[in-house]
Amino acid sequence: MLKIFGFNVSIHWVTVAEHMLPAVFSSIVIIIVALLLNMIAKRVIRRAVRHSERFSQAGAGRIRTVQTLLTSVVSYTILFVVIVTVLRKFNVPTSALLTSAGVVGLAIGFGAQGLVSDIVTGFFLLIEGQVAVDDYITVGTYSGIVEEVTLRLLKIRDFNGDLHFIPNRQISSLTNHSRGNMQAMVDISISYDSDINAAMAVLQKKCDEIKELSPDIIEGPNVVGVQNLGTSDVTIRIIAKTANMQQWTVERALRKALKEALDEAGIEIPYPHTTVIHKNVEHNS
Repeated sequence: MLKIFGFNVSIHWVTVAEHMLPAVFSSIVIIIVALLLNMIAKRVIRRAVRHSERFSQAGAGRIRTVQTLLTSVVSYTILFVVIVTVLRKFNVPTSALLTSAGVVGLAIGFGAQGLVSDIVTGFFLLIEGQVAVDDYITVGTYSGIVEEVTLRLLKIRDFNGDLHFIPNRQISSLTNHSRGNMQAMVDISISYDSDINAAMAVLQKKCDEIKELSPDIIEGPNVVGVQNLGTSDVTIRIIAKTANMQQWTVERALRKALKEALDEAGIEIPYPHTTVIHKNVEHNS
């Protein structure tokens, strides 16, 4: 007999123990199983991330971000399932809890659709290794060097110094210019009076010399031939494969060296000429 708030309450401790002990034991087993599942899930995620880090070009920091995200999602999911299961073991109604969780999730879904879309898109950008820091990419009308990749947005530094913040949900198409070797392309114009074959031979000889001096050139440079017949000039194209992000350096070096080679060979590069005619006007006094 137990007195509570002035009332005599009869408690059958044996009956309480008979009902509580199985629930307590089951709860302990559920918690242990949940901890084991959580450890296994973390190990699986870690191995998957290592696999992605080995074969993708995403940075190590981005891979760790994905690992943290996946681990958090799995841990909170297991925790929620454990709480609901343990409450049911003690005959606590969980329908209200599940309904509340559904309402909260629905509210978050409507109120943060853009954020969810950013996170989902950012997740695939990271896990698939589509972009990495220092890549040269084009997203829509923006081109530049990637400075940061997060689950919410992409930061691109334009060549004029502007920093663009692009939410991941706005990335409908993305071009990565930094995967593999790049191509350097230079067009040189000569006059119609010049010998095309002689000019091409001079250019190719200079290209061969440049190749020996530039470690950034992977293949070429090669004179591919006449690219265009203009109104006053003939355009000859030269192409080369270069190391990543070195195409502009190689193009500048080619233009300078090829111009000097044509000057030495006496081959004219056409440029606009202006003829001024002065007409003498006689004035009668």
